[in-house]
Amino acid sequence: MSAQQKTSRKRPLDGIRVIELGQLLAGPFTGSMLAYFGAEVIKIESPNGGDPIRGWREVQNDTSLWWHSLGRNKKSVTIDLKSAEGRKLVKTLIDGADVLVENFRPGVMEEWQLGPDDVKKDNPGIIYTRISGYGQTGPNSSKPGFASVCEGYSGFRYLNGFQDQAPVRPNLSIGDTIAGIHAALGVALAIIERGNNETGEGQVIDVALYESMFNLMEAVVPEYDGANIVRQPSGTTITGIVPTNTYRCSDAKYVVIGGNGESIFKRLMVAAGRLDMAENPELSNNSGRVVHQQAIDQALADWCIKNDSKTIIGILEAERVPVGPIYNVEDMLADPHYQARGMFEQVEIDGKPLKIPAILPKLDSTPGETLWSGPKLGSHNDEILSGLLGLNKEQLAALRKSGTIV
Repeated sequence: MSAQQKTSRKRPLDGIRVIELGQLLAGPFTGSMLAYFGAEVIKIESPNGGDPIRGWREVQNDTSLWWHSLGRNKKSVTIDLKSAEGRKLVKTLIDGADVLVENFRPGVMEEWQLGPDDVKKDNPGIIYTRISGYGQTGPNSSKPGFASVCEGYSGFRYLNGFQDQAPVRPNLSIGDTIAGIHAALGVALAIIERGNNETGEGQVIDVALYESMFNLMEAVVPEYDGANIVRQPSGTTITGIVPTNTYRCSDAKYVVIGGNGESIFKRLMVAAGRLDMAENPELSNNSGRVVHQQAIDQALADWCIKNDSKTIIGILEAERVPVGPIYNVEDMLADPHYQARGMFEQVEIDGKPLKIPAILPKLDSTPGETLWSGPKLGSHNDEILSGLLGLNKEQLAALRKSGTIV
């Protein structure tokens, strides 16, 4: 939206002020979630072009389409953190904030005298949220924390792909996004704790990208420690649960079928015309089906390739067998369930509509919402520096002249 929109709805983080430092994805995604649910997020950007996300991927009118989503509901202020004068301004903003989110390399904030010990002297209630590749401590803490590397280090990439092939990377930076979700959860928990303790003190939240992905590893650790099993990549299946797989149909589209319950498996195989498998006692439980996984998958693949995806989905839905399509973004936008669930929101960019995704989770009494899209670089300088910090015109002019702000 070209101008800030006001809401009369109550949101859970109303009244919480967040200072967002850092750039690219993990920290900014955390800020997006907090802003969506009511926090006033003041994003500090470099006067020299701002967050690089502004220029990544599909760019229109010198701005990335991604930025309009990632920067939603934030206030953009340009301050040069490499200058002492700029750091002094940021310190003043932090002194009046509830939450700080930063995703610099560990040690950088301390070098700038903006580390937790520095800012807690004047603002003991600050919730200091740190996001990095490997965390703030340990032998790897100083290594560059790129999502692609951390996804591999976490164990996630090892499981993602096919045996005897190179692990597959999803075409998304999920390490960053998952870390951002963990950071936002940490902020919410810390706000609750701060409200319950007698001192009103905040705390430091230490989020590592590799640990956020490690948190998704389900039974991998106890299976290894208790049974010496190293779970291996399994392509489109999942180890130890049969059948659950992806099958190609005659229209070249794919469907996912999950038939791993006993009664579900019978209904599935009857629908597929394989009464012999439906009634086979060796396949009556999951352990037996695991032994015969290849034969079951081949039977279902043979059935699906003879029918189009809509036919397969229609038959199995009628039989109450879990089934669904593999969607791309065009499919999502055309789907009535996505629409009914409010999964898309619309903003206006230079008078043109643009759909961006809603942010989850859904709260029925205090839902989040998009009030405006990612702002232009430095568009909130006067509001924050004059209105919040009380700087006068002469002071602002001097800061502009020195290059501290733009």
